[in-house]
Amino acid sequence: MALRPDGRGVSGASAAFGHRLWSRLSALTSIQRDVTVYGISAVFAAITAVAVGIPLYRQWGQLAAGPYGLATLLCAWAAWRRRGRAAARQRRAVRIAAFAVAIVGATLVPLCLEVVWASEGNAAQHVQPEVLVVERAGIRAAHGQNPYRVIDRNGHLLIHQSSLPTYELYYPYLPGMVIFGFSSFTSVSSHSRIEATLTDARIQFLVVTVAIGLIALSRVRPPSDARVRAFQALTALPTAALPLATGGDDMPVVALMLLGLVALQRRRPVLAGLALGAASSLKFTAWALVLLAAWAAFDRERRRAVGWYVLGVAAVVVPVVTPFAASNPSAFVDNVIRFPLGLAGVSSPAASALPGHILVSIWPSIHRPYVVAVGVVGVLLLAVYLRRHPPVGAGGVATLTGWVMTVAILLAPATRVGYLLYPADLFIWGWMLRRAEDPTLAGDAPAMRAERRHRGGDLAPGQVSSDNSKTSTEKGVVPAAVVGVTTTPTSQS
Repeated sequence: MALRPDGRGVSGASAAFGHRLWSRLSALTSIQRDVTVYGISAVFAAITAVAVGIPLYRQWGQLAAGPYGLATLLCAWAAWRRRGRAAARQRRAVRIAAFAVAIVGATLVPLCLEVVWASEGNAAQHVQPEVLVVERAGIRAAHGQNPYRVIDRNGHLLIHQSSLPTYELYYPYLPGMVIFGFSSFTSVSSHSRIEATLTDARIQFLVVTVAIGLIALSRVRPPSDARVRAFQALTALPTAALPLATGGDDMPVVALMLLGLVALQRRRPVLAGLALGAASSLKFTAWALVLLAAWAAFDRERRRAVGWYVLGVAAVVVPVVTPFAASNPSAFVDNVIRFPLGLAGVSSPAASALPGHILVSIWPSIHRPYVVAVGVVGVLLLAVYLRRHPPVGAGGVATLTGWVMTVAILLAPATRVGYLLYPADLFIWGWMLRRAEDPTLAGDAPAMRAERRHRGGDLAPGQVSSDNSKTSTEKGVVPAAVVGVTTTPTSQS
C-alpha cells in the first residue's frame, strides 16, 4: 500500500508502519533532523567515493564525505546540549555553521575544482557530457545556427566530422536550454583560463538555481522547518551538490518547478504557468508536473483557473519551442524524442542499470513495443487514478508527480539513476506545501512540542507560553539567517 497524493494514509499494515515512522520523524527537533539528513548524506558520499563506476562521481564523493561528516558531528554535538537558553542559541549558531560547511564543502568547492580542472584541458574527465552538449548548442545558436543537427529521412546524422562521440552530437534538450551555453561563445576565441572557467555552464546552472530557489521559498506561507529541508535539498544535500558539481542541467528545471508549485499554492495561476512553461522549455522532465499542475490551478477567489494557467504555459513554450520545431521537424523529433527514448539507433550514456534498461538490454527486439506499451498503459492507469483520486492542492500535485516520475524513471529504457533527484525534491515539496496549505500542520507541532520539552527544564513556570515565538523562530533560523528570507505573516494576501 502507498500514501495518497493528498498525504493521507490508506488502510493496511504498510500504511500503519508508514504512519508510525512518520510520527517518529515528525517528533524530531530541527537539530535532530539536521543530524539525520547530514548523516545520510555523509554515508551516500562515502559510498559514492568507493563504489561508483564514474570517476567524476567518485571525485565528488571523496571531496564531499568529509564536509558532510563534519556537519553531522556539529549538529550531533548541539543536539546533545539540550537544556537551557544558552544551548538553544548554540543550536541556532551550529545549524547555520553546519549548513555553511555542507554547502561550501560539498557543493561549491567540488564545483569550483571541477570547473578549474576542466578549463586546464581535462574536460572529458572533469565534466559530464551534457555540459559540453549545452555549451556547443549555445555556441551554434549564438552563430545563428540550429542547435539540432540535421537529420535525413532515414534518421542518420548528416555531419562531416567525427572528432566527438556520436551521442554528443545530439542535443536532447528543448530550445530554452541553449541560454546556458551562450556564455561559452565569448570564450571560444579566448585563451584566458579565467574566462574559460567563468563561462562554464555549471556556473550558470548554479546561479540560476539558487536565485530562483530563493525567490520561490521566500513566498511559501507560512514558514516552517519544511522550508529549511527544501532549501537544503536544492543547494547542499547530494540531490543538488552532486549534479551541480558534475553536470547541473537538471537543477534550473528543478528550481523553476518549485517556483511553479509555490505560485499554485498561492493561487497565482498565470505565474505558475509562466514558471512551469519556462521549466518545460528546458527539458521534457518537467512535463509531468506541467500536466498534473492543472488540477491545482485556482485563482485568488478559489475558482478554477485552468485557462489562465494554460495561457501562462503557452506564453513561454510556444515562442521558445515552435520556431525550432517548425524549422526542421525531423531533426527536432530525432534529438528530443527518439534519442532520449533509445530509438535513434545511438546508445546514450544516460543508461543506468534500472529495470527498464535491463529489460530492453536482455531482449533488444522488444525495445520499440516496450516503449509504446509502457507509455499507453501508464497514461491509462494515471487517468483512472486521477478520476478516482484527484490531487488536493499544490502539495498533492507535487507528491503525485513524484510517484509518476519515480515509476517512469524506473521503467524507461534509457535513463540514469541521477534523475531520481526529481521525485526526491517533489516529495519534500509536497510535505512543505501541505504544511503551508493546512494551518494545523504549518507549525510542525510535534517537533515544536519536543523542542519545548528539551528546553522546558530551564524555564520558569510563567515563561513557557511566552517563549513559544522563540521556539518558532529557532525552527525558521536557516531560512531567515542563511537563505536571507524574512518570515512573513500567514495571510495569503
